[in-house]
Amino acid sequence: MSTPAESRSLAVPPVEAPSGAASRAAVESRAAAPAEVAATAGSAVRPALRGLLDWRVRFAALGLVWGFSFLFMKVGNEAFAPLQVTLGRLVFGTAVLAVAVVVKRERLPRSGRTWLHLCVAAFFLNALPFSLFATSEQTISSVLAGMCNAATPLFSMLVSLVALSEDRPSRQRFAGVGVGFVGVLIVLGAWQGFSGEDPKGTVIALTAACSYAVGWAYVRRTLSGGGSSHLAMSTGQLLLGALQVLALTPFVTSMPSSYPLRPVLSVVALGALGTGLAFLVQYGLVAEKGPTIGAMVTYLIPIVATAAGVLLLGESLSWNEPVGAAVTLAGAALTQRRPKPRGRGDTRPASGSGRG
Repeated sequence: MSTPAESRSLAVPPVEAPSGAASRAAVESRAAAPAEVAATAGSAVRPALRGLLDWRVRFAALGLVWGFSFLFMKVGNEAFAPLQVTLGRLVFGTAVLAVAVVVKRERLPRSGRTWLHLCVAAFFLNALPFSLFATSEQTISSVLAGMCNAATPLFSMLVSLVALSEDRPSRQRFAGVGVGFVGVLIVLGAWQGFSGEDPKGTVIALTAACSYAVGWAYVRRTLSGGGSSHLAMSTGQLLLGALQVLALTPFVTSMPSSYPLRPVLSVVALGALGTGLAFLVQYGLVAEKGPTIGAMVTYLIPIVATAAGVLLLGESLSWNEPVGAAVTLAGAALTQRRPKPRGRGDTRPASGSGRG
């Protein structure tokens, strides 16, 4: 997201956002509404079912959009340089969020300090990982790139040990990291030389996943609890990310010789759907169902990326890649389990993992 893992890649990640408690409180307040809202038992059940279907549809759509982001990058690379793909992604993503800001009449942050922190966050959560994933897909399949993205929660926990002193992972979470990285080695086919995939491209994709983890830790330390809304903060962050890539692109790329329809539409979809609209969907999902549901989309992304790459792009799939991805996701799930509180007074905040 930002291939969230991909993305989870937008502004204050919903998993770690300071409004998580507020979102849960809102859900609880709705649950505690007076009984007279429903006139009959039947009329109470039908809206509940509609609401349940509604969030599940949005959850599935989010996984599809972020999973397809790897395909969109691969197709975009057919006509454009990786930085150009990233620039288009950020421009179209910013445009979608900017429209939302105008419609909701929200204000962008005014503090210079906030903009400075957003500039750093934009680099680690948008400009750098988006560019690295697009670059990696010049030499590796979109399937493998999507699987490398699944390692993000593992990097996230390791980074939190250094950057977030309040995190004290349990043995189970440490075991999750170990299991997860065994899964990464299986995906890569380490015993047979990366299963024919380019080692350099694979390392670049894993570096992108690590960049997300660094960015989320930075956001948690510097931007949690700010006065601006997440929508306004994310819009400012994407705008800064676009400006960063725009400043570099003319010096390392040349103008495209042509603009084929398929790559152009892929870049537009990557930005408008996979970055801008995806954030709006996840923002609403987290506000309605809480951060845990929002984070679970991490486990759909490699499945969708694999299906899209194999079925639509004709990419090959070795047995070790889905097996390793499953092991990696199992390890990631272990890293997300929190130890039981030590007592009623234990209020230590838990570190987030991101969407992957």
